[in-house]
Amino acid sequence: MKIIKRLPGLPVERTLGVLSGRWKAVILHVLLDGPQRTCELEKRIAGISQKVLIEQLRALEEHGVVNGQPSAEDRQGVEYLLTPLGESLRPILESLIEWGAHHARELDEVHRLLPCNAVVRDRTV
Repeated sequence: MKIIKRLPGLPVERTLGVLSGRWKAVILHVLLDGPQRTCELEKRIAGISQKVLIEQLRALEEHGVVNGQPSAEDRQGVEYLLTPLGESLRPILESLIEWGAHHARELDEVHRLLPCNAVVRDRTV
């Protein structure tokens, strides 16, 4: 069964269903920097395995927010980029980041927050 068919009917639950998963929001955040090859995504996201990365990218493709295409540099490689629908998640992801920081402040747990560079490495171009 395709995962798209398992998405809930309520809009808020549908949104959370698309974004849920250990790495999906991180992958989307990294792709906001522009198209990237699988190997580059692996290097940039600390702790993600190639198997999980591919699984999450396929799910994001099925949800219509990411597109994989042959790499311009290496025809055997695949480059992933946000679709216009995926790009429309930019303000949502930014709001989620802000709300997460706000939540930590309100619960006096700022010390538990990780800086982005603990998981996402800078892009080397």
